[in-house]
This record gives sequence, structure tokens and C-alpha cells, in this order.
Amino acid sequence: MNTNSEVEIHYRTCPLCEATCGLEIHTKQKKVVSIRGDKLDPFSEGYLCPKGFSLKELHEDPDRIRKPIIRKGTEWKEVSWNEAFLEVRKGLQNVIKQYGQDGIGVYLGNPNVHNLAGLLYAPIFLKTLRTRYKFSASTMDQIPKQLTAEMMYGNDFSIPIPDIDRTDYFLILGANPLVSNGSLMTAPNMKKRLSLLQDRGGKVVVIDPVKTLTAKAANEHYPITPGTDAYLLLGMIHTLFDENLIKLRKLSEYVNGLDKIEKISKDFSPELVEDKCSISAETIRKLARELSHADSAAVYGRMGTSTQEFGTITSWLIELLNILTGNLDHEGGVLFTTPAAGGRNIRKTPRKQETYRYERFHSPITGLAEVLGELPVSSMCDEIEQSNELKAFITIAGNPCLSAPNSKRLQKSFEKLEFIVSIDCYLNETTKHANVILPIPSPLERSHYDLSFYHLSVRNIAHYSKPIFDLPMEQLDEWEILLHLTEIVSAKNFGEDSIKRLDDLSIRSMVKAEVANISSPIYQEKMDRILEDLNRYQGPERMLDFLIRVGPYGDHFGKEADGLTLAKLKTNEHGLDLGPLKPRIPEVLLTSTAKIELAPRPLIKDIERLTSKLSENQQELVLIGRRDLRSNNSWMHNLPVLVKGKNRCTLFIHPNNAIKQQVNKGDFVKISSRVGSIVVSIEITDEIKEGVVSLPHGWGHLENETQLQIAKKHAGVSSNILTDELVVDQVSGNAVLNGIPVTIEKINIEEGEENKWQYMH
Repeated sequence: MNTNSEVEIHYRTCPLCEATCGLEIHTKQKKVVSIRGDKLDPFSEGYLCPKGFSLKELHEDPDRIRKPIIRKGTEWKEVSWNEAFLEVRKGLQNVIKQYGQDGIGVYLGNPNVHNLAGLLYAPIFLKTLRTRYKFSASTMDQIPKQLTAEMMYGNDFSIPIPDIDRTDYFLILGANPLVSNGSLMTAPNMKKRLSLLQDRGGKVVVIDPVKTLTAKAANEHYPITPGTDAYLLLGMIHTLFDENLIKLRKLSEYVNGLDKIEKISKDFSPELVEDKCSISAETIRKLARELSHADSAAVYGRMGTSTQEFGTITSWLIELLNILTGNLDHEGGVLFTTPAAGGRNIRKTPRKQETYRYERFHSPITGLAEVLGELPVSSMCDEIEQSNELKAFITIAGNPCLSAPNSKRLQKSFEKLEFIVSIDCYLNETTKHANVILPIPSPLERSHYDLSFYHLSVRNIAHYSKPIFDLPMEQLDEWEILLHLTEIVSAKNFGEDSIKRLDDLSIRSMVKAEVANISSPIYQEKMDRILEDLNRYQGPERMLDFLIRVGPYGDHFGKEADGLTLAKLKTNEHGLDLGPLKPRIPEVLLTSTAKIELAPRPLIKDIERLTSKLSENQQELVLIGRRDLRSNNSWMHNLPVLVKGKNRCTLFIHPNNAIKQQVNKGDFVKISSRVGSIVVSIEITDEIKEGVVSLPHGWGHLENETQLQIAKKHAGVSSNILTDELVVDQVSGNAVLNGIPVTIEKINIEEGEENKWQYMH
């Protein structure tokens, strides 16, 4: 980088949420001067939310760990990388020798999917470790969506994306894209996109217990009882069959199991489910008719539909609605992306038989099924506390001791582990338990490419971001850290140049698999020629170049003269728009039948559980979460720009419930669930459904041993003290974060003392 006194301008994508907004970053003498939206970015067109501005504070945060540290008792000591890795080797190898590979558990947090190095190198590490105890934030968020895609389409990343820029009708359930910027739907500036949809005569309908920012912008909003979306959706599907509104279009020759869906739906008439979901039969039928009659329509559900007791069933029914109205793989409906790099459903071989990456083993303690290679986070406490083999843990950019269900119990279970390694940049509620913390670079010190989110984008986009600053002296990049851990758990010594050797072995393995793939554009090419052509890069850039070049837009190593390479992508500093989503059926279908499996056996079976709950009475008061534009789970609260202003960690309550509880605005209440209690101030609002209260996720920075100065000043309370690790979606094991039965009572406490109460209790 130029170190003179001139201001330099850099363009990159924001790595802090799914929207992938383009940034224009001004720097001077290795300092960030300003950050603004990149008006020439073809996707975000200058839009930027408050999180983008916070990159300067994140880069400069004095609390960010910059050197490896080792804990001795309650004291932390900065050490060299060699000392840190020696300590890690000793700790992990002792556990492996005594308990085997399953003696080590791994947790991957949400930031990993925003990080090119993590996405490419964490799988290498996990493959070498070979532990069954793999956990991630996915089972607190999106696993129902992925498992549904795995069962219906043959791949967990075959998640159809709403074509919102061309649709006529957009039905949103349990999602707030004006705040989330889209979730499993990469779409910057959702406000503008929805406004344009309405300007062209389209309609937006929101189903949500809260009148969210998105609901306020919609044409219609219907408050639903939390956790009952499946009943609403089945009522709509019943209507489609009952009124001959099924419209498969071209999908008729690509579906299996239509008769089973019709049979199931007969038992869920709108008149039968209306009281359960609090939406009238008339409205349910109207919504079904509108979906069927629209020229194009898209049904979209997110956190509220995934993090509930019937998360997988609900995700499945959303897919069915899109299919039965002819909107899957239809322009203006929902379509599959064609990502430039790493497409997990591009040129892949269909399954030979009806098998899923599901239930291949079970948690030995809780009995919960493996799903897509990992165990549910809700089983972590029991595994750590009761397993005879799980004695060490590695956390990678995650904070489960704050963000996992029954977090207080999980914190205590972490204290029982013999050895913990954390790859992180903060001393937080989880990493404070570590024996060794290995710090990662600032986002501005590493390259970036949204390998995951371009699989989920409303347009096909490619944007590579160069590092803005050089790595500080002695700082390792994250991919190098992960390769060091790979060497350690392999119990092999790869020599003095071990990281280069491991990186070379990794890219060689990728190339070997590709030249053996009969569907690949480089099938039976000579490996040495391919590898030599890739050697201009190392690390993530080399892998990314390879993935781009064998991808659908790539140069196929010289076969397509105008094809894409990383070098060409680098010359397009604002990114490339590769066009709108296009139909991909049947090519995208990887099931054993090469058809869409409408009625997967595990989902059909779970209908029995749904039916059994139909007559259950609703709890008097249930808790749901909520999102904020300036938050992203638990990892954005140490930045002043994102926590300034009034307290956002409050409990929303309906006026009628406030009257019943004899509480007023600003009062403190103790809210309790089966597993815990917290004290929080209330906000009375008629924008939440009666019988429902709402608390944001990711707060509660109260621990004394952490190093989060700003977060502690804005600590808030942790909703996960209330979430119950024993209540999960039975199919996927996903945590239930919405619809939690709670009670509240007014408590007399002085303002500012609520944090003390939380800590003591």
C-alpha cells in the first residue's frame, strides 16, 4: 500500500451482513478517513446501512486482540505464535491420545460465512480432525431451510431465491428484510426494491406477530400466533387443491408425490386452522387465491419460520406453495442462483438412491440426529457434561456462551472442559474460557469474496475485494492459522515449510477431484498444467481463482477466451453483475429421481406431531426475538457507532397485556421461562400481537472477565437465558428461539441496577 500523505480510495464489499453492499473506503497513512456506499457498485448502487460505517471502528477497536494470548489461571499473557501453537499442540494432542478424535468438539460461529479464508480452510481442518462433535450457528438459524433443500432438490444449498426485482406478489413470513437486508436472500437496499415492486403494481404481504418495519411498508399485514405458520400454510395448500388452483406450469413433469400432499392438506382446512394461527379462514383462502392468480409470485420465510418448533415443516410448506402455484424456477417467482465460484449444485452428480446427509448418526447423549454433518447446538450442554470422551473444544469466530440456548448452563459446562482454543479477535463471553486465543486479522487486512452469499443472491454477482492494509508484522492470516491447527490435529510434522506444503496439498486435492469429474470443463486435463497456471496466487486467492475458472462463467483454463478469472475480476473493482437469475430445472435437481421430491418421508412423518398439537391451547404469554439494523447477533456491540442512542434491548409488550400485568412504560419486569429469569425494562406498543412479547437477540454483555468496554456499557440482557435447550424442532434439531412460554411480573429495581441483578442471578 502507498504510505504517502495522499488519500487513497479503495472499493470492496461489506463483510458484516448478507447484503454484500459495495463500500468506498478512503484511507490516509494507514488510517481509515471515511467510509461511504460505492455508487458504482452494480448491485448495491451506493446503498449502505450503519454496519458498513462501523468497519473503521472495528479495525481500530482497542479491545480487539492483536497477538496470541495464553491464560494462566485468571491472567492472560501475550506470547509469540510459536509459543501459542506449542501450547495448542500439547493441549489438543493430550486429549486426542487419551480420548481419540472425538475428544475434541468444534463450534463455528456466524462470522465464518462472511469470511473467504474461513469458508475455504475450515472444511480442510474439520476433515482432518474427523470429530463427530461439530456444531455451528446454523442450527440456531437456517438448518431447516437447508435440510428442506437437501430433501426436496438434492442439495442443501439449492435454496430458491425470491426474484423480487421482477415479481408481482411477495408474501413474507417471519422475516423483516428492511432490517435484516435479506437473510438467505442477498439483496441490498430492500426498501428500494420493495418500493419499486409496489410502484409497478405489485403487492407485498407480511405475516408476522409484530408490525415490523417491513410490515409497515407492506400493502397488508396479518399478525399470526408465533409458531403456527405451518397451520396457515397448510390451510392455503388445502385451498389450492379444494378450489382447483394448482398451477404447476412446466413443473408437472418434474415433481413426485403430489397425491401425498393433496391427501395431507385435506385435514387442514382454513376453517379448522384459523383459531390456531389467529388468521381468519377468509383471509387464508384470499391469500391462496392471490398467489395462484398472480402472473408471478414469491413466498419467503426466514428466522421466524425457522427458529420455531415446526421449523423444517414450515420451510417445506413454503417450498410447496411456490411449487404448487407454478412459481418455482419461474421469472418473478423463486429461482436458483448460478454463482460464479464454488456452485454446490453446478455440474454435480445426482444421488444414486434416496439418501440424505441426515441421521447418519445421533448424539450419544440427547439422541438428536446429525444434520448436514453436524449435531444441533441445543445438544452441546449435554454432550460436554455427560460425554466420556468430549474433553476439549475449538471455537472459530463464535460466541455460543451468549448466543446458544440456555446460555448460563452452557457457560458452566465450558468450565468443565480440559482445554479450549478460540480463533477470535475478542475476549468475550465464550473465549474467556479458552486456554489459548489465536487472533484473526481485521476485515480490512484480508481479501474478501462472498462465496456463500452469492449462492443466495437475487442477482448473479461477483465482487473480489483486495486487502486495504497489509497484515501487521507477525500477524498470521486466518487460513494460515487453520492450516497450523490442521497440522496439529493430524499428528504429523510437515516440516519447516509446513503451511506452504499443506496449502499445496489442499489445492492439489481440489484440482484432482475436478479433473476426475466427467461433467467438469477440465475433465481429464493434466493436473500439472492446471496447478502451474494457478501458482501466481497462494492461499484463498489461489483456491478462489480455481473455483472461478472452472465455474459457469470461467475461462476453463484457456478453453473460453473471454471467460472469467480472478485476474479479470480484480480489474472490475466495483464488481460484476452477471445478470438476473434464470431457470435451472431440471439441471439443478440432484435427487435420485432427478425430480422434486414433494413428500420426503421425515417431513411427512412429522405431520403427525403437527396434527397432535392442533387442539393445544396457546400459552398466555410467549416470547419472540427481533432484529435491529445496527446489530448482527452478539458480535457488533463493542462499536460505539452501532450502540449509541437509546437502549434497544427492551421488552415489547401489547397495551392489553401491560394492563393485565399492571405495568407502565419504563417499568422493570422479571421475565421467566422454564430455564431462567432476567430483568428488563418494557416498551408498550400496539405494534405487537396481544399475548406476545419480544426481546432482541445477542445482548447480555455482563461477564467480568471479558474485554468489551463498550459492550459492557450497553450490556442489555441475554434472551438466551430464557431459551430452552430441551425444546427443538424435532426434524432438524434447530433451536426454538420463538414462541417460548414465559411469565412476567413487575419488579422494583433502580435504573442501572438491572445488570447487577442479571449477573447475580
